[in-house]
Formats: sequence, C-alpha cells, structure tokens
Amino acid sequence: MTVDRNDLMDKVVALTKRRGFIFPSAEIYGGLSGFYEFGPYGVALKRAIRDLWWRHMVELRDDVVGLESTLIMPAAVWEASGHLTNFVDPLRQCLGKCKKRWRADHVMGEKCPECGGALDDARMFNLMFKTYVGPLEDRASEVYLRPETAQGMFVDFKNVINSTRVRVPFGIAQQGKAFRNEITPGNFVFRVREFELMEMEYFVRPQADDEWFSYWRSERLRWYTDVLGLNKNRLRFYDHPKESLSHYSKQTTDIEYEFPFGWGELEGIADRTDYDLAVHQEKSKQDLTYLDPETNERYLPWVIEPAVSVERIFITLLLDAYDEDVVNNEPRTLLRLHPSVAPVQVAVVPLSKKEELIRVAKDVIKALRGQFRVEYDQTGGNIGRRYRRQDEIGTPFCITVDFDTLNDQAVTIRKRDSTEQERVKIADLSPRLNSLAG
Repeated sequence: MTVDRNDLMDKVVALTKRRGFIFPSAEIYGGLSGFYEFGPYGVALKRAIRDLWWRHMVELRDDVVGLESTLIMPAAVWEASGHLTNFVDPLRQCLGKCKKRWRADHVMGEKCPECGGALDDARMFNLMFKTYVGPLEDRASEVYLRPETAQGMFVDFKNVINSTRVRVPFGIAQQGKAFRNEITPGNFVFRVREFELMEMEYFVRPQADDEWFSYWRSERLRWYTDVLGLNKNRLRFYDHPKESLSHYSKQTTDIEYEFPFGWGELEGIADRTDYDLAVHQEKSKQDLTYLDPETNERYLPWVIEPAVSVERIFITLLLDAYDEDVVNNEPRTLLRLHPSVAPVQVAVVPLSKKEELIRVAKDVIKALRGQFRVEYDQTGGNIGRRYRRQDEIGTPFCITVDFDTLNDQAVTIRKRDSTEQERVKIADLSPRLNSLAG
C-alpha cells in the first residue's frame, strides 16, 4: 500500500512515541526544544546503526583505526579550526508578540511566520555551546562543547601516527555526541541540538584526493542501499557548487534522501584538503607533517571526510520502512526495517500461557540470545495482536511455540513482510533465521 507522504512524518512521529522509540526531553516539565530521549526500541535501533557503521568503517577494514576524543575542548582548538568565526548562521528575531528567533534563510519577507510581527535585521549567530572549566568564569577558562568530532582526530593525528603502524592512506574514525545551538531545530530528530556523529577522516597524499573522494562517495552510497536496505530511488548525490562550499572544502557531496519535507542531507562527504592539519600546525607550533616511509617525503596529508549523525540515519530508516497494508481484512501498520538494524530481530511468542509452552519458548530464547536481538512476547492478547505489535516495531521474524511443538520439536517462523509462515525444527532454527535475514 502506498502511504501518503504528506502524512508520513506525523504517522512516524506518533509511532515512535506509542512504541517507545523516542520521547521529548523532560516531557513532564514541558520538554526542551531540539532535545529528545530514546526509549527501549530507540536505543536498540541507535546501537544497531552505530555497530553496523563501526563494523563496516573500522572492523572490516585494515586501513582505519578508532579514536574517542573529549566532548569539551579548549577555545584555542576552535579558534584555530575557524569555528569561532565561521560556524555561524544568520539570525532574525521577531519584534512582535512571540519574540521567536528564526534562521534568516528559512523565512521569506519581513514578517514573522508565527505571529506576523516585524523581523529585525539579520545578524550572525554562533552555533557553539560555551561553558567554563574550573571555579572562575573568565576568558582563560572558556571551553566549548564540540559541534563535530573531527577536530579531535586532527589534534590527535600525530599521536595516532606515532603510536600505531598506520600509513597513508589511512583513516581515523570516531563516534560520539556533538552539540549545536540550532536557531530553529525541526523536522523531528532531523535537526536537533544534541546528536551523535559518526565521522571518519581519511588521510591521503595531496595529489590522490580526487581518487579517494570518488571512492568514498560510491562506498558510502553502497552502504545505505546494500547494508541498511534503503530504497535507492529515494537517494541521490548533491554536489555542492563552488560558491556554497565550506571554508575548508575543495569539493563536497551530500548523499540526500527524499524526505516528506523534500530532499535533504543524509550524509556529507567532504574533501577538506590539508586545511585542518595546516591551521593546527600553525597555531600550536607543533610539527604535524607526515614522513612517507616509501618516498622519504614529508608533507601534510589531505583529508576526505564522510560524516553523518545517528539521528539522521535513524529517522531516514523509519520513514523509509514505514508502511500500511491489509492482512485478513484488517489494516496493519509495519516497519519494513532491514534485519540488520531492526531493534528486535526475533520475537518468541508462545501460543498460550500454558506452563509447558512457556518453558519451551524460554529455551528457544536462550538458544537464540547472543546471535540475534530477541524479545519474549507473552502478553498483549491473542497471537494476532502480538504479531501486529511486533510488526509496528519492525521485527522481521516471530517464532511461535504451539502445542504441536511439544510433539515434533518444531516451531513456526512468521515473516513480517509477507506474513508467510514455515515450520522449522528447533535444532535448525538458528541457521534458518540467518539464511532468511540475508
């Protein structure tokens, strides 16, 4: 069934609250704009996204290592990187009743979209969160919450080189929280003030940047279609024109997804040249050049950076997977999530509360736990209702333990997308599920 994309975001937002994916931050106190909390299934989905990214970006490669830098870094880092000067958005404030603030490039004309009041002149607003370290709130103790994880990887570039056996070309990958004081957060978790970034800085010879930029564009798009199972017809490349490039970028491509509100950035791939290493070398007075062991040449590597937030992938997956159909003359809502990211991959549901069925069901759970993300679902009414619940959270497979199981030592696998069922021996259950999951 085709879902009306005009209503899609509202339906997904409602589902995430109803099924425990996402809650507004501090909701009992009225919430906090631009901040969200992730419930049990949201946490499971986020962890699956992070683990898959790390596995394919680091663990399955021999040219990328990991790093975990601090959330707070001294002002000198952000002054050198250009964030204190360039990490800004144009701001206009309503002078009328609502006093609301808007990004200047998000409003048309001179009237406030909220109350119709006049808007003041645009001024630049820095998006970084500033705080202080120590008991005194003075200039010397100023620090900033990171708006990206990249600078930690540049600052620690020489430490990684000196402590490992990596050689150019190689990458440093990092996952972690970042903070941006967005003027107008919106579109649910698409644009928020606290989020989790997954970035990789891939260091290459200066003359090799075009080759590696092309490689990472293709590789990252392939990951979304082949690993996460996103609809390739809703993905495209957007190459930034020269006039819109960031101050550090030679070339940047966004992987865009067709959201209900239009095409928007899912992930960015940027050719950052040697900008970051050069400015940190200049400001810190430390030698950050790389000595090539093959050519004995010393140079500052150039950098290709794929960067994405977990939240962007999260909402993209839910929007892409949301579907409605009719089963046995009853409407059904489901998330057609790829098994690799489903918060629950296998649900075990005993047909009744009879003790002998529950005992077998729990044995099945024990056998599958550690291989799959599993859930035991005994409550919630009849078996059909429990299937519907699992469909809504995106569970690809339900395992039904029935009274025949006590005799034939077999269970029924019910498949989410087709609702087809097949009987499988308990002893063969794990390999069969692996086969079905692809």
